[in-house]
Amino acid sequence: MTLFKNKYRSETTRLKGFDYASPGAYFITICTYNREHVFGKIINGTMMVNETGKIVNECLHDLPNHYPNLKIDEYVIMPDHIHCIMVITEKYTHGIFEFVRALKSFSSRRINEMRKNKFPPIWQSRFYDHIIRNEYELNIIRNYIINNPKKWNKGRNK
Repeated sequence: MTLFKNKYRSETTRLKGFDYASPGAYFITICTYNREHVFGKIINGTMMVNETGKIVNECLHDLPNHYPNLKIDEYVIMPDHIHCIMVITEKYTHGIFEFVRALKSFSSRRINEMRKNKFPPIWQSRFYDHIIRNEYELNIIRNYIINNPKKWNKGRNK
């Protein structure tokens, strides 16, 4: 960690020199603010999204309508985060950072309208990304996403 304006800040985890608008598949995880359970709950290993979760689902599916070079592959909405595979189909002016920004912005706006309040925020400011390098890795990540709700309570304090 380094200091910026007398505050500690985390170093970037982004791959130095990599163009995040390059065609390919990216595994994205976005967490809610303070890991609050705002999107629904897990019942018997199945995610049951609430109205807030439905909004995120709709916004995620709507992204390719705004960005012609984006496809959404496997995804799951969890109580306090989402996992998704975003696929950039061709080089274009928009990349992963823009897609995540748009998802957070579109969904926050609709959720805040529904709850008639902007606070607390919906999302953490950062997100996790991983560049998927081959088909084998893609299939492992797809399985991880699909099975994520089933593993929700394992290793957690109930």
